[in-house]
Amino acid sequence: MTDLVLTHAAETEEEFLMYTTTFCPYCTAAKRLLAQKGMSVREVNLDHHPGMQREVVAATGHRTVPVILDLRGEQPMFIGGFDETSRYLR
Repeated sequence: MTDLVLTHAAETEEEFLMYTTTFCPYCTAAKRLLAQKGMSVREVNLDHHPGMQREVVAATGHRTVPVILDLRGEQPMFIGGFDETSRYLR
């Protein structure tokens, strides 16, 4: 993972870290899913941070949003997008 993602993970007390964009239906669905499961999430909207998406793609290899990481363990764990997170939280 890149320093940017590790820094975001270290700066939050939330259980999940999610990179989103403003008009993304999968981002909205992922936020709803995490809320329904009672999970806390720190959202970083890439629309407000020009150039950051390149760094997130470099860190995760995931080219679409949302990009979701589980922060509950020793190290941040990249899960994927909405579909992967939905399966992960079953």
